[in-house]
Amino acid sequence: MTDEQSRAPYLERWLAYLAEGVVPFSTPGHKQGRGAPPEFAAAFGAGALELDIPHDGGTYDTHLPTDPLDEAERLAAALWGAHDAVFLVNGSTTGNLAALLTLSRPGQPIVVTRAMHKSLLAGLILSGARPVYVVPEVDEETGFLLDVAPEAVERALQAHPDATAVAIVSPTYTGVTSDLRRIAALCRAYGVPLFVDEAWGPHLPFHPALPPAAIPSGADLAVTSLHKLVGALTQGALLLVSGDRIDPARVRAAVAMVQTTSPAAFLYASLDATRRRLALEGESLLARTLELAARARSALGAVPGLRVVGPELVARRPGAGFDPTRLVVDVQGIGLTGLEAKRRLRRDFHVAAEMADLLSVVCLLTVGDTPETIDALVRAFAALADEACRRGERANGDPLVRLLRATGPIVAGAPQVLTPRDAFFAPTESVPLDRAVGRVAAEPITPYPPGIPVVAPGEAIRPEVVEFLRAGIAAGMRFNGASDPTLRTIRVVSA
Repeated sequence: MTDEQSRAPYLERWLAYLAEGVVPFSTPGHKQGRGAPPEFAAAFGAGALELDIPHDGGTYDTHLPTDPLDEAERLAAALWGAHDAVFLVNGSTTGNLAALLTLSRPGQPIVVTRAMHKSLLAGLILSGARPVYVVPEVDEETGFLLDVAPEAVERALQAHPDATAVAIVSPTYTGVTSDLRRIAALCRAYGVPLFVDEAWGPHLPFHPALPPAAIPSGADLAVTSLHKLVGALTQGALLLVSGDRIDPARVRAAVAMVQTTSPAAFLYASLDATRRRLALEGESLLARTLELAARARSALGAVPGLRVVGPELVARRPGAGFDPTRLVVDVQGIGLTGLEAKRRLRRDFHVAAEMADLLSVVCLLTVGDTPETIDALVRAFAALADEACRRGERANGDPLVRLLRATGPIVAGAPQVLTPRDAFFAPTESVPLDRAVGRVAAEPITPYPPGIPVVAPGEAIRPEVVEFLRAGIAAGMRFNGASDPTLRTIRVVSA
């Protein structure tokens, strides 16, 4: 680490603004909190509102010799081993949109994981690219989507030599990483850039016990969410550029098209402060987090009826990895779906898990966890399991669970009839869910979280997808993107 990494130029300039005693006649209109709703100001704090200032005219002005944002981004690029870094204040969603606008061409193929976040799908719609989907491997026992096999990427590139890029997600929501070194080498051999949606891996470069990160593994472009796991404020993310196959100026132009023109300075300051802390303390903070994760994994695994899914998922997958800070707790053995377990953890024990599906609950452990938070988590799960034992519940009795096991790889194999953009802008009609089989979807339908579309525009809707949607509705899944949130009807391309 260089001495430069101990600086936080944006954070320092942000704090200096307040010391100047500026009287603002600029946005934001609450004028340092004086115009904010009183009840909000009381809860949020007067000091916090005073520091809700704009970037232009606030932390940056023409009288300054340098732009503190430029300096802060340069330091972030150096720490992540990239050539350039762009601060994002609309989360990794902005990075995914900008990446697809940078790497795609209307009508041309791009190799992309089908287990993509909905923001990557939005990028396909905006860019007009023709996706060549590669499907991650699937764990036969749990139905979890695993890594994207390098062989699948190579087959796609062989079949589509005019592909403009490869875009994959690593890590997944459940902590599985792909063999990025091999995939990056394949991309170099075929002369295409590799983009990695690494939203769930901002911590990976900072401890040797974690799987390899995207940029050090050879990715040309990667987005990562500092707000998710390493202490930045919500919406704070980075877009990292490396190698010589991508023009940083084009990336920045794409970001400028999709990111707000009114960025909150406190979000930039949060990213700068988090970068400095990772540079100075990242390894020690993550060592503590990994210790807590091991403790939680052991304690939860000892609770009758619970199974904590972990590295064994990828034990037979050469090059794949697993992030041990992700706790994936299979609750089938206590007679609950993951969705119900998540609801009850929050309602009865005030413990908020990150996400749930029909099988499991996913909990994130971060640099903000302590022994006390781990104890609270374990106590809550143990109490749920104890209640199930007293009720005499048994595992695998729920037909919804059996359906999910049969349709775990639900994102695989859908015939692609139109590009996502063509389907999204085509004349459409709404049809009852039961009559949607065989029709071409005109809208995405996305269980959220994790945000992976079950239905993507341009795909023919299969019977098993309709079955899955029915089961999800019955189990209380929340779906995003559909014009009818009840899913009684689905919007399809007009016949």
